[in-house]
Amino acid sequence: MLRSSRYATCAGYEIHYTEWGAPDAPVVIAWHGLARTGRDMDDLAGHLANRYRVICPDTIGRGLSQWSRHPAQEYCLAFYARIAADLLNQLGIARAHWIGTSMGGAIGTVCASGLFEPALKGRITSLLLNDNAPRLADAAVERIKAYAGQPPAFDTVQELEAFFRQVYQPYGWLSDTQWRRLTETSTRRLPDGRVTPHYDPAMVQQFTQHANDYLIWDHYDRIDIPVLCLRGVDSDLVLRETTAEMLTRGPGARGLAQVIEVPGCGHAPALNVPEHYALVDAFLARAG
Repeated sequence: MLRSSRYATCAGYEIHYTEWGAPDAPVVIAWHGLARTGRDMDDLAGHLANRYRVICPDTIGRGLSQWSRHPAQEYCLAFYARIAADLLNQLGIARAHWIGTSMGGAIGTVCASGLFEPALKGRITSLLLNDNAPRLADAAVERIKAYAGQPPAFDTVQELEAFFRQVYQPYGWLSDTQWRRLTETSTRRLPDGRVTPHYDPAMVQQFTQHANDYLIWDHYDRIDIPVLCLRGVDSDLVLRETTAEMLTRGPGARGLAQVIEVPGCGHAPALNVPEHYALVDAFLARAG
C-alpha cells in the first residue's frame, strides 16, 4: 500500500503527515516518539492500510514539520493537542483510534481526556500506549533531558546510522533495510555539511519549561475508552508499579485497560514485526 506525503496548517504551523489506506476507512492516528518522526510508523501503517486510513504526523519541530517560533511556550502537550485537534478537523476525522509511541501516547492521552481540547472528547475511540504511561520514571526523564537538547553530529550518514543502531537498540529487532530507512527519514544536514537527527533541539524545553508535563494522571483518570499499554519488558521509562496503577485508575478501574509486556524490547517496541502487529490487530478488533 502506497503512502501519500501531505501538509496541513495547524495552529499556525505547517505540519507534515503521511497518509495510508482508503479515505473512507476507519481512521487510525499513529503518532511517533519524542525525538523521532512519523516515518517510524511506516511498517505498522503499511500493515494496517488495507483496513484503515492511517495518519502519521510529524510533531511540530520534528521531521518535515515547521519548527516552533516560541519553543518555551509551544513544545508541550497542550500545544501538541491543539495541533492534533486542528489536524483532525481539517481532515474531516470525526472518530479515530490512536496509537502513540512514548510522547505520541501522551499526546493521545491528553487528547482523549478533553481537558486541553474539549472538542476532542469522545472523538478518540481507543488508545494504544506504546511504552507510555501517565507517569514516567524520573531517572529515564533525566537521561532524555541530558541527550535530547544536544543531538550529535557526524560527518557521514553511515556514522549517524551506527549511532541510531546503538541508542535505539531497545526498539528490538530491525532489519538492515529498516535501520537504513529509520536513518534516512530522520536525518538533516547542518550548515557545515555534517548530519544530525531531524528535530529542533529546542524541543527539550518541554522538560525544562514544563517540568511535570508528562505527569498526566488527571487526564488518564478521565478516560473512558479501551486502553492498551504495551510495555517493553526492559523499559526504563515505564515502570511496572506504574502499569499496575494504571489498572486500578481511570479506564483501568472501569475494566477498560490492559497491559501487555513485549519481550525483547525496552523503550520502545518498534511495532514492526508480526508479533507486534498481532497485538495491535487484536486490540483494534476488540475496540471495534
